[in-house]
Amino acid sequence: MAKASSYWCAVQTQPNREALAALNLDRQGFEVFFPRRLRTVRHARRLQHRLVGYFPGYLFVRLNAATDPWRSVNGTFGVRNLVMCGDRPARAPDALIDFLRDHAGADGFIKSLQDFAPGDRVKVLSGPFADVIGTLERVEGAGRVRILMELIGGRAPVVTETANLVLAS
Repeated sequence: MAKASSYWCAVQTQPNREALAALNLDRQGFEVFFPRRLRTVRHARRLQHRLVGYFPGYLFVRLNAATDPWRSVNGTFGVRNLVMCGDRPARAPDALIDFLRDHAGADGFIKSLQDFAPGDRVKVLSGPFADVIGTLERVEGAGRVRILMELIGGRAPVVTETANLVLAS
């Protein structure tokens, strides 16, 4: 469990090696948090759902900079480097980690923070397309979606933040 003076730090991983880094850090005895989400990708004319990192190229490790052998993190297979602040590991915001852990399952999978799914009718709250209703086409990235809006002359794709949307009634 959490040690009294330990804190969460961000670890930059090698490209597409987050799972390998998490496994190897866990084997060394570090507490690891690797938040993941489902991503829909098109491959060979098929849509596939893949579990990917919520923060591509990063994961979090809990450590005590005074007592833990934190320098060994940089030598771990799959790790590029520990995010530093001067000569010590940088502290990740506790509120962010707590929020993500509250919405994550035991495997690190982040449950949907919004109840949006492809095909949903959504309304834009602000910006140049405020009050326009569109159809959610797909999730683009962490917190971003692509919607098809019916505008003058046809349908146009628009990418926006999920925080800028509500389900249309």
